[in-house]
Amino acid sequence: MPPKEFFIYILTNISNTVLYVGVTNNLIRRVFEHRNKLADGFSNKYNLNKLVHFEIYSDAESALSREKQLKGGSRQKKLELIKKNNPQFKDLYNEII
Repeated sequence: MPPKEFFIYILTNISNTVLYVGVTNNLIRRVFEHRNKLADGFSNKYNLNKLVHFEIYSDAESALSREKQLKGGSRQKKLELIKKNNPQFKDLYNEII
């Protein structure tokens, strides 16, 4: 049985003006849900469908801890994190499917 993976991810909208931090155990499925408006709430309301950052963890506790850290941080810190690895704010979804 393959090891379980957990992901934290950041989504934004087409103009990169709104950021959303989430956690999941299936990144492809979860981003698909956001992109196809199957996820009610904040991401649907603000048309957040562009995956601009993600991190992989081997246990849920670490992923949840990192999600809380990111959500508690400033918008500027999130932007710096994205720009460090994805300066063009390229949609990474096609790279993970």
